Amino acid sequence: MIDSWDVTIPALTGDEPRRAYVYLPESYAYEPDRRYPVLYMFDGHNVFFDEDATYGKSWGMGDYMDFTETQVIIAAVECNHHPDNGRLIEYSPFTFEDPSVGHIAGRGRTTMRWLTRTFKPYIDEHYRTMPGRRCTFIAGSSMGGLMSLFALIAYNRVFSRAAALSPSLWTAPAAIHDLIQKTPLRTNTVLYMDYGSREFRNHPDMACQYQSVCDQLMKKQVYLTSRIVPKGTHSEASWEKQIPFFMETLLYDL
Repeated sequence: MIDSWDVTIPALTGDEPRRAYVYLPESYAYEPDRRYPVLYMFDGHNVFFDEDATYGKSWGMGDYMDFTETQVIIAAVECNHHPDNGRLIEYSPFTFEDPSVGHIAGRGRTTMRWLTRTFKPYIDEHYRTMPGRRCTFIAGSSMGGLMSLFALIAYNRVFSRAAALSPSLWTAPAAIHDLIQKTPLRTNTVLYMDYGSREFRNHPDMACQYQSVCDQLMKKQVYLTSRIVPKGTHSEASWEKQIPFFMETLLYDL
């Protein structure tokens, strides 16, 4: 079952509504005493339904969860669709400039404050969650992948595990490295991170940047699962195929 309702993020877009989605396993209805881990996801409109997805193709997370009987709640929120780089602004923890998009005054930290201080408490209050760090995960792709990596590092007290698919490391590589280097991490931090082999051509030195971030994370003793996806592209269709891989990492030995 998937619940859906409108939410607002006042600090970002005032009273403008956007959709929130919550997936509940089938067992939620007939096991009233059971509590569940929670996976938070970015770009909620792309997570479940093709008719809501930006390009008409979703990840189909609900279908996967039902088919595999995975006992996890998924909570996802729609991104900012404003044509003036609204998504980039909300999903970038850092301010950066790029010839293709211009100057981006990143407000990803504001996004994460809302997610951790408003949205997560709401989910924990209204659903039977396991609210502690050990059972709280986060995932996303592209800029959502960057935000997932950022969340795991900067909000390590909240999230124990993350999946960063095709993370937009090109936006602010120096700031990303600085964040990883300076932030203390708990020893049981888990990350799945991947990049499609066909994506490396999209940005200069992307392979080197990806490898450098992996090296840093290993030095911080993060339990890292890193993959280069054969023929992987920057698309929901490609990310959907990676669901079994990142879900196994998120739930391994839980």
